[in-house]
Amino acid sequence: MADALTADAVTKRYGRQAPVLRDFSHRFAPGTLTVLTGPNGSGKTTLMRLLSVLATPSEGTIRYGTQVIHDAPHRYLRHVGIVHAEAVLPEQLTAVELLQWVMRSRGAWTDDTGAATVCRWLDRVALDERREQRIATYSSGMVKKTQIAAAFVAAPDVLLMDEPLRSLDAHARTATLDALTTFRDDGGLAIVASHLTDDLLARTDTHLELAAPTPSA
Repeated sequence: MADALTADAVTKRYGRQAPVLRDFSHRFAPGTLTVLTGPNGSGKTTLMRLLSVLATPSEGTIRYGTQVIHDAPHRYLRHVGIVHAEAVLPEQLTAVELLQWVMRSRGAWTDDTGAATVCRWLDRVALDERREQRIATYSSGMVKKTQIAAAFVAAPDVLLMDEPLRSLDAHARTATLDALTTFRDDGGLAIVASHLTDDLLARTDTHLELAAPTPSA
């Protein structure tokens, strides 16, 4: 069961520039799917980077349960599956090898069920004929499918997904939405930033629309 993920008065600025994200507060509850939308420059990707511990707040804190995530990032990230909008995967590996590595690094691999779990998630996103070939040979859609399978494969408590539906075919998009719904219904905490919202919003518990910063911000 996931803990709550709570942002408290979070602001992010780069150098002397105006804040990209200003005074953001929200409690993301377990058992919910939250969709982030907003125009370019509204801070969606910045917020996802902060929640993924790829960036540090200029002001404010983010807590998972009672733990400030930036104080103990490795402890927090053991609970998290992530899909980045523009991810760079290890191209020398195959999809199978990457998912095996994710499971082993999270302590989720067992000799009895590990291989079957990897195959099940690759089947679910319909990454079939190329799963034993190196990621360097994959199309953008295949890379996205690999990312999604890797995010789910180690049974995380939290999912953070930035534009997960981009580049997916219809089958993989539906499979991803179904997996997100099941994850939420099983008590997981899912946060998705996306421009492709029609199908997502029908399954969403909370819709947060971020506003573009004002010129005076």
